[in-house]
Amino acid sequence: MQRAGRVVVLAAGLGTRMKSARPKVLAPLCGRPMLGWVLDTGAGLQAEQLDLVIGKEGAELQAVAERELSARGASAPRLRCVLQEPRHGTGHALQTCLPEVGKGSAPVVVLYGDMPLLRAQSLQRLVAHWYERCSGGSRAGIALLTARARDPFGLGRVIRAAGGGVRAIVEQRDASPEQRAIDEVNLGVYAFDPRFLAEALPRLTNDNAQREYYLTDLIASAVAAGRTVEAVVLDDEREALGVNTLRQLAQVRRELQDRILDEHLSAGVYIEDPDSTYIDHGVTIGAGTRILPCTVIRAGVAIGRDCEVGPFTQLRTGTVLEDGAEVGNFTECKQARVGAHAKAKHLAYLGDVAIGARVNIGAGTIVANYDGKLKHKSTIGERAFIGSGTVLIAPVEVGAGALTGGGAVVTRNTVIAPGEAWVGVPARKLAKRSAESKAPAPTPAAPAPASSRSSAASRSSAASRSSKGTPSKHKTSSSRAPRARSKQK
Repeated sequence: MQRAGRVVVLAAGLGTRMKSARPKVLAPLCGRPMLGWVLDTGAGLQAEQLDLVIGKEGAELQAVAERELSARGASAPRLRCVLQEPRHGTGHALQTCLPEVGKGSAPVVVLYGDMPLLRAQSLQRLVAHWYERCSGGSRAGIALLTARARDPFGLGRVIRAAGGGVRAIVEQRDASPEQRAIDEVNLGVYAFDPRFLAEALPRLTNDNAQREYYLTDLIASAVAAGRTVEAVVLDDEREALGVNTLRQLAQVRRELQDRILDEHLSAGVYIEDPDSTYIDHGVTIGAGTRILPCTVIRAGVAIGRDCEVGPFTQLRTGTVLEDGAEVGNFTECKQARVGAHAKAKHLAYLGDVAIGARVNIGAGTIVANYDGKLKHKSTIGERAFIGSGTVLIAPVEVGAGALTGGGAVVTRNTVIAPGEAWVGVPARKLAKRSAESKAPAPTPAAPAPASSRSSAASRSSAASRSSKGTPSKHKTSSSRAPRARSKQK
């Protein structure tokens, strides 16, 4: 792959049509800021340096850019943030990058921070075309990306020369009826010869109604100087979509979501209803896993093989499902680790908890991790059984094979030893059964034969007659018995 010498990302725009106090390039898109997608695309050109043009609100932009690029490790380009203040147009933004952008011989690629759908492969085609057709000698010039737009209204039209090269860019307001009928439009993404930039950028003027400096004026300068200007048409018009409004942000999010879902489907993940499934950037899912409808999986989640997630499930950042785990209806996990083949199938909140293998989480279970000031971690050992409606008030430790009864409220700092059962509100350890209660009930005696019953009756009658003829030795006890019975009445 042919490399760019430098990538410049223009990100100083205010984005007033977004009606947001934050820079529009920080708008969230599928689990990362919009700028992160653009930086990934630019870094794919393997340039040694990336210049990020920012405004006075740029401290947050710089922090985001550093974080996003650091995720690429050693392959990340060096980052240089360049302040554009005041802001006098796109040409002025590139002027602020002088003199560095005018050095070297490899192309300088310029793109916008609000075009997150642009693919690295498209930029690579642009750079390859520049090396093939626009580099070398005094005619080295510009390669620009264009698109065939179904609705080109408001966009600059590309006017080609007889030989196919670009002769001019004409804005909508200046175009003739014939020119407005042209469907090829300029996207504002360029590969420049750096020596041409060193000559032409300082000569840009702001002789227009807006009193701004425009990059498109460099096209006219290059043509006038006899330099080569070529266009590379995008294969997919959707890559050209920029974001200036919240409606456009929603359109872009849908396109990015489709790309993410396609990647997982191609990797062997079963997604029953892609239209109701939301998976962020930065999620890993093992082959054989089933994602059921109305599921939301946020950035930073890792799911193993052969799991089942959904329907109506939310997995938040930091959640890990080990192989074979199942998380179902109306269950939310946050910073939770769910062990292999563990199940939480119904109506549960699992926050800041490590759950062992083959644990069963009953319906209505809540791991209450937040005390109003701090969040606390809990652990549930393997093969434990958490009864329906249990509340674990973190921090709690539930040992392997332990059990909680339905509706139990386990208070903070409780340690349930392996194999124990706890029940009640507040939950207490279930007492062990007494030896008597554990002893088997006596077996009823078999009925005696008729002859035995007859002789026993004779003995009983004789004993009765004998007792009637014998004076009692316990007169006091006999006399009290009737009174005791009368009191009981």
